[in-house]
Amino acid sequence: MVITFVGHGYVGLVSACVFAKFGNTVYILGHTKEKIDRLKTSDPIIYEPGLKELLEDNLKKKRIIPTLDYKSSVSRSDIVFIAVGTPPKNNGEADLTTVFEVAKNIAQNLKRGFTVVSCKSTVPVGTNQKIEQLLKKNKVKDAEFAVASCPEFLREGSAIYDTLNADRVVVGSDSEKAIDLLLKLHEPIPGKRVVTDLASAELIKYTSNAMLATKISFANLIAFYCEKTGADVEKVLDAVGLDKRIGRIFMDPGLGYGGSCLPKDVKALRTIGANLAVDTIFLDAVEKVNSLAKNNFIARILKTVKDKNVAIWGLSFKPNTDDVREAPAIYIINALLQNNFSLHVYDSAALGNIKKIFGGKLRYAKNPYDAVSKTSALLILTEWDEFKQINLKQIKTKMLNPVIFDGRNIYDPHVMKSLGFTYYSIGRPSVK
Repeated sequence: MVITFVGHGYVGLVSACVFAKFGNTVYILGHTKEKIDRLKTSDPIIYEPGLKELLEDNLKKKRIIPTLDYKSSVSRSDIVFIAVGTPPKNNGEADLTTVFEVAKNIAQNLKRGFTVVSCKSTVPVGTNQKIEQLLKKNKVKDAEFAVASCPEFLREGSAIYDTLNADRVVVGSDSEKAIDLLLKLHEPIPGKRVVTDLASAELIKYTSNAMLATKISFANLIAFYCEKTGADVEKVLDAVGLDKRIGRIFMDPGLGYGGSCLPKDVKALRTIGANLAVDTIFLDAVEKVNSLAKNNFIARILKTVKDKNVAIWGLSFKPNTDDVREAPAIYIINALLQNNFSLHVYDSAALGNIKKIFGGKLRYAKNPYDAVSKTSALLILTEWDEFKQINLKQIKTKMLNPVIFDGRNIYDPHVMKSLGFTYYSIGRPSVK
């Protein structure tokens, strides 16, 4: 098939590269010449394990075509995917400006004959109906189309694996022809097929992300109980997770959820609920606990650390990505800077993005050992494997005070005690 992805972020670029790997001809349509030029040279712009190699291979085989031109891409395509951002407005509502602009441009460049226009962007219920109206109003003569919703469920840091090993493929449309074409495109991908209406497909994505956010906030709520009682949250959740009705996956205590999806999607779902006169008290609590997780961590640091020269490991919102959108690290860094802390920061992928935010306010370390040199405490904010495998004995010799605040519970408290560290984690007894 010939397909076009409008948008080249985590969803658009990864999906485009995977479908090109299957032998399709895939146009990647962008709006910024500099970024399209970078894609043409095998620079994926974003950090995602394996993506550069996959992009490079597809470019060599001429299966990926980065472009700025709607005419050359959309007019040749059997399926056009909308995969642009839907950032939150100040009131939490999803900003659909770009989605609708893209839909209008697609309409004006549709080929004669049939095209599926499928939205992969996370959008509120009813958005695809508005896309359909825009297409009807602006389409070229003799163009036929059908609208579909085909949400993605990939995770940053494992996006290629998740796309190739999907749990489910969701296709929502009122058109059997569109459904058949999308199912054919997804044939090489495993997972249960969920064929449904547009509204259900739109809501599935929000529901999935809200559930994941809920599991994280629930784990942190139990961590609050454990810190007050001396219980060990990891043992509690391990035991609870053995119940097949519950499970342990994604029920991890820490600094809360961040990134480009969960925060904005929970906010958007709350806004959707308010517009529908649905009480969102449950989601309100999920967001409140997410904030408390970060605030409690900060409060412990402010109470404990007297020498304010500290190191931070991990800046991205999760490991294996350079994405710092809604990262807990940004919130924590801002709070510590306001309290006159001197911060030495390190991350193997996200330093560049953090520099854009904080500039010269931070000291940027070359490696984890450089970061902790002559500091009085270490804060771990992202669970990179690099930190799990570090030489802790060497770390201790470089620090003025061997104090660690582990926001991701990556170390065993008993091991840390045996090494002579004062060790604070989430929902587990402190060791000194």
